[in-house]
Amino acid sequence: MRSGKNIFLFLLTGICLLFICSNTRAQAKQPESELDKKVNDFLKKQSSMWRDMNVPASDGKLLYDIILENKYKSAVEIGTSTGHSSVWIAWAMSKTGGKLITYEIDERRYKEALSNFEKAGLSNYIDARLGDAHELVSKLNEPIDFIFSDADKDWYTNYFKALDPHLVVGGCFTAHNIEMSGARDFYEHISNLPNYKTMVDNRGAGMSISYKTAK
Repeated sequence: MRSGKNIFLFLLTGICLLFICSNTRAQAKQPESELDKKVNDFLKKQSSMWRDMNVPASDGKLLYDIILENKYKSAVEIGTSTGHSSVWIAWAMSKTGGKLITYEIDERRYKEALSNFEKAGLSNYIDARLGDAHELVSKLNEPIDFIFSDADKDWYTNYFKALDPHLVVGGCFTAHNIEMSGARDFYEHISNLPNYKTMVDNRGAGMSISYKTAK
């Protein structure tokens, strides 16, 4: 009797485990939304055409992952270029219910970015602003939880100082090409701040990732 009972419990446990595993796999493989399909198609078609100092795809994916992992909803980008990084950020925002504000100083790049946002189906998640970020970022007066800096490297520290008061605790400040001249000064600055935890991801073009731990 005991042996039969043990076999029954063993089989029951196996069935439960199979059910849990299959259910987990079903949850992990959520079907693509129409927007996901549109963005994916756009990125595939555009993959070899990004110029004008756009980020590599690996860095775009890194930004996307950081936003989704932390469920960020209010993003600021300094340096739109023609919109590669913006697409990745806005795509993540479409999943968290957020929106991206992005700044570009060059009108040609700005107009090309607007066209790319439309093609990707992400225009509703992006507030693209044309102008000099040196002046414009200081006019922001709202809570922010994610920032991506990818403009003039020697101004990174100034951008950070202008936006830090608005970055919420738990928010993230990321900066691109961190090994380039000018950006290194910013990295040294933020690395020495006691209320930021900073790391560097070198899988792409070099990205500093700084999480705000306290005010």
